[in-house]
Amino acid sequence: MSKTRRKYDEEFKKRAVELSYHPERTVRSVAEGLGIHPAVLQRWRKKYQASGEKTVEAKTEDEIRQLQRRIAELEEENDILKKASAYFAAQHRKYR
Repeated sequence: MSKTRRKYDEEFKKRAVELSYHPERTVRSVAEGLGIHPAVLQRWRKKYQASGEKTVEAKTEDEIRQLQRRIAELEEENDILKKASAYFAAQHRKYR
């Protein structure tokens, strides 16, 4: 059987990262205390700084993801406009 994937809210992740930067605790002990795998906590540490702010890398990834979505939207709009212009050009030729 496969395990179901758990989702954690952003506040939980930030708090976990903050705890992992505490000098008296190791990443492994924080992860075990929270019931998550240490690799998951390491991934969150790459995304969030000790202060809870997103890292530059995470901000860049978010921006790239947003731009990719926008490109996909514009390509879809462009395809619709091409189809519409072809349709109207055919209609125009038909009634000439």
